[in-house]
Amino acid sequence: MEAAAVDLQDTASLTVKFKFNPKLGIDNPVLSLAEDYNCSDPWNLHRPRFCLLSKEEGRSFGFHLQQQLGRAGHVVCRVEPGTSAHCQGLQEGDQILAVNNNVVEHEDHVVVVRHIRASGPRVLLTVLARHVYDAVRAQQGNDTHLCPVLGSGVRPRLCHVVKDEGGFGFSVTHGAQGPFWLVLSTGGAAERAGVPPGARLLEVNGVSVEKFTHYQLSRKLWQSGKQVTLLVAGPEVEDQCRQLGMPLAAPLAEGWTLPAKPRCLHLEKGPKGFGFLLREEKGIDGRLGQFLREVDPGLPAEKAGMRAGDRLVAVAGESVEELGHGETVSRIREQGSRVSLTVVDPEADRFFSMVRLSPLLFLESTEPAASPKATDLTSPVETENRPVEHKAGSPGPPGSCQCFLYPGPGGGYGFRLSCVTSGPCLFISQVTPGGSAAQAGLQMGDVVLEVNGYPVGGDSDLERLQQLAEAEPPLCLTLAARSQEGLEAWIPPGYGEDRALASDLL
Repeated sequence: MEAAAVDLQDTASLTVKFKFNPKLGIDNPVLSLAEDYNCSDPWNLHRPRFCLLSKEEGRSFGFHLQQQLGRAGHVVCRVEPGTSAHCQGLQEGDQILAVNNNVVEHEDHVVVVRHIRASGPRVLLTVLARHVYDAVRAQQGNDTHLCPVLGSGVRPRLCHVVKDEGGFGFSVTHGAQGPFWLVLSTGGAAERAGVPPGARLLEVNGVSVEKFTHYQLSRKLWQSGKQVTLLVAGPEVEDQCRQLGMPLAAPLAEGWTLPAKPRCLHLEKGPKGFGFLLREEKGIDGRLGQFLREVDPGLPAEKAGMRAGDRLVAVAGESVEELGHGETVSRIREQGSRVSLTVVDPEADRFFSMVRLSPLLFLESTEPAASPKATDLTSPVETENRPVEHKAGSPGPPGSCQCFLYPGPGGGYGFRLSCVTSGPCLFISQVTPGGSAAQAGLQMGDVVLEVNGYPVGGDSDLERLQQLAEAEPPLCLTLAARSQEGLEAWIPPGYGEDRALASDLL
């Protein structure tokens, strides 16, 4: 049936009183842009899949992510039954190739976790079954491009349209039910807001309209009043997503003429401190958050643009929205005398809550906070400007090297040690970017032979580890010569499943 255009340039005339119809349902903010995963299709497991996940406040997406020792990539190690991850077909053993439109296959584990947490209540994961991933890498090497991504500038748009004397400046193709496409008025409000010609309408104010009837859509636009936020995809975006098999997902969107944006504040501590107070309290929507209060006039916080009532969403570019007050304070203190904070004012907070997207997705690419020093979830990583030495050919076994590390302001060195009962006992199981260990060249899987001149490999190792925090810096580690073959030889069978690094619930 050929679609007809119905003028919605001025929806104020739509005054039909709403009556609940059980056949039509009501607005559902959890409507997904992707169909439920079909587990009966074996072809799904042999190509990259797209899982569009959503979560409610205080809940998780429902999966655990870990990086296995001695193996590249980021692996789903557990999926909680009945969660969004389970419903969208995420499976244990899936390899995560991309988060939203960011390829993360070769990124550090902490960076991948940061991308997922910064995505807020919705995230699009590109995944591939582990056995398929291993087979492709074995046959074609690491240079093979496995992950489909949208081209530069070819992404859905989030456009905020403010009604003028001509209404919203668009009409909607008329069918019994969605999907819907927009017909723009030349020079109208929608065109000025960045809506592309022939755009497909995906969401209105954060609610999917893909399965709406035309009446439901008209009512939704009427309820919006004088302004509305549309998620749209131009024909080029539609075509590319269709070719890639990728859903037209909101977390892929770029912002156009948004009414509010996050702000990145860069503070350098003065003689009287930063000049603000951080409090945990309920926001306007009833959610607990970390709010900035008592901004002292003339001190660094005010000079950086902080305003009382701003909500803190990230420290050094890493989301703190799921952290408690104590953990957030620790993250700030770990940054030392220079702190980068991402905040939203009440207006921006309301807006991003409505569209169900994280404000961190809309930071300008030039913002320094977009590529911050990552923080280790278990130890402080920020280091003072101390010398860091990495000496090859130092006294010790042939091919070994020594690393001299200095702690950061919080006392951490930015790495994690783990033990294995069979083999060389102590090895580096995690290195945090930006920390003293990373600057010294430590890598995950490095085998530790000596700590401060004392050989390891005996019954006293655990006791010595407990004494590291009290030892006078620098910390001296003697590392074995790197050999991936040797590393894999001493990792016990099944270690990747049973004894791997601690996983992150996401």
